[in-house]
Amino acid sequence: MGEGLRERKKRQTRRRIREAAMRQFVERGFDKVTIAEVAAEAEVSVNTLYNYFEAKEDLVLPPDEASPLRLAEIVRERPAGASPARAVLARLREEVRGRERQLGLTDGFGQVFEMMRAAPTLTARLQDLGQEMTEALAAQLADETGTDRDDPALCAAAGQIGWFHSLVFAEIGRRLVAGRTPDEIATDVLQLLDAVEELLGERAFTYAVRGHTPREDRPRSR
Repeated sequence: MGEGLRERKKRQTRRRIREAAMRQFVERGFDKVTIAEVAAEAEVSVNTLYNYFEAKEDLVLPPDEASPLRLAEIVRERPAGASPARAVLARLREEVRGRERQLGLTDGFGQVFEMMRAAPTLTARLQDLGQEMTEALAAQLADETGTDRDDPALCAAAGQIGWFHSLVFAEIGRRLVAGRTPDEIATDVLQLLDAVEELLGERAFTYAVRGHTPREDRPRSR
């Protein structure tokens, strides 16, 4: 069934609120704009705005786009024969090639990134989000492999994946600030992912391959 009228209006209102917020945040700075000013710009009440966005930071980093479950979901959805590290690398390459908006590979995103970097609450939110992604991924790996959450190999695997995922976003941001175009950044980041793949080594890409038993995922003792 297609989208109903009510759902379409809600989606349009949500988009209007967020677009109004982002315009003001970029022009004046995140900390200098109030929720009331965003609501007035979007022509909604403050209560209506809070029905769509629970916190001011959600206007920039909405939970449905900046989910702490992102890495865990990529790993959970991977096909048979793929390892977690391979699955996340493949998804990042796909998103970079597609110039996905969530990576910031769109014209004008440099201004948005600068705004985010200048707001302490947003930078803290991003740091927390990265940690939450790694923790959720570790929980997913523990579930799949049947190993303890504190298992050294599991911690290392989740940490490595969380690291190169964060590295991609950091390098995109650095290049945006330097004035590089989305196409130039995409070329650079694909080369970066190739370097990550070469440096991580075979063990990172054979850990928790889907279809293996937990015993096969762990090194055998002699």
